[in-house]
Amino acid sequence: MADKVFKLGELELGAGKANVAFKPLMDSSEAVVVRYKLPFGLNAEEQAGRVVVTQDGAGGERVGDVLRFTTRWSLGLPQGGGLVSTAASFGGAIGWQLSLFDVAKARNFDEVVEALTSNTEDRTNQVTLIFERPTA
Repeated sequence: MADKVFKLGELELGAGKANVAFKPLMDSSEAVVVRYKLPFGLNAEEQAGRVVVTQDGAGGERVGDVLRFTTRWSLGLPQGGGLVSTAASFGGAIGWQLSLFDVAKARNFDEVVEALTSNTEDRTNQVTLIFERPTA
């Protein structure tokens, strides 16, 4: 498992793209990408420091899947090294920024809930969730 990495390539996140690769938490597992139109529901709870699905979902998540990443919206300055982003930084152009939130690095369950609920209809029309599914 130490050398295994899930390489999902470039994923469409709705309002952007991300190149996704991560190490598994389990010895035998697979990565599963689920997208929901908003509003969405997810039946999951914290179990032993992980966010685990408790009921199969319409998007394809299954009981026992571990939530690894979710799209998250947060206020911030434009990213990038171009002239526009540099000028916007000096001008104080703060706006909503899309990112992938690493659930395994969350300080607590509330931080995960905040990331999930940041996907609102006034910012986007979908949420992207990445799960790790046990295969053994």
